[in-house]
Amino acid sequence: MSDTPILEICIDSVASAIAAELGGAARVELCQNLFEGGTTPSLGTVYHALQRVGIKVNVIIRPRGGDFLYSDDEFAVIQHDIVALKEMGINGVVIGLLNADGTIDTRRSRQLIELARPLEVTYHRAFDVTADPFRSLDDLMRLGVERLLTSGQEPSVLEGVELIAELVKRAGDDIIIMPGAGITEKNLPRIMRETGAREYHLTGSAPVLSKMEFRNERCFMGKALYPPEFSLKVTDADKIRNCVQLLTSGE
Repeated sequence: MSDTPILEICIDSVASAIAAELGGAARVELCQNLFEGGTTPSLGTVYHALQRVGIKVNVIIRPRGGDFLYSDDEFAVIQHDIVALKEMGINGVVIGLLNADGTIDTRRSRQLIELARPLEVTYHRAFDVTADPFRSLDDLMRLGVERLLTSGQEPSVLEGVELIAELVKRAGDDIIIMPGAGITEKNLPRIMRETGAREYHLTGSAPVLSKMEFRNERCFMGKALYPPEFSLKVTDADKIRNCVQLLTSGE
């Protein structure tokens, strides 16, 4: 493992991939629908991101929002996506599958890991809704995944720091524990001190207003909760640069 802490940026656009690289991030996790926790991005988005940036691009493979208990058809979709994205030259895949009892679906996960190799495999925050975090960690170490993204089974990393610190201790050099959820420039130094992790996952985004001149404010394309129609969340290179400086300075 690298001695220098690594910053991974969670993104949902090519613009954010470019900003993450400009800010000095080592890697991005490319998704769509961050509002739902991230789902599989389009092949066009992945292809163009690979054309536009030189940093590592990992891609989430999640066919829908909601839980992580997948039907046979959904599992087939996941497999097809891995095959297609692997051929495009991505750095790694980000997966997560559970059984109905809240345990890691090790049988299906093993199939996906074998299918994805030699790509890196990160297990995402499906882990955070498992029944027993330590059993789940043991399962993931036996499966041989490189990395676990977790908020410590809480809504945010700040609330889950105690569990994350224990996971880091138990994992040793067998698997990378990467805290993610609610990390900002302001709380990153505290999270570094309290978890001892070596990789961190954040969005570092800021609103960017739409360039639409005509706006029909009565018509909305989404459903309930109504996220802003005329602004986007895009990674802010300055925020990423500040976080990278915090990591490298060890503050």
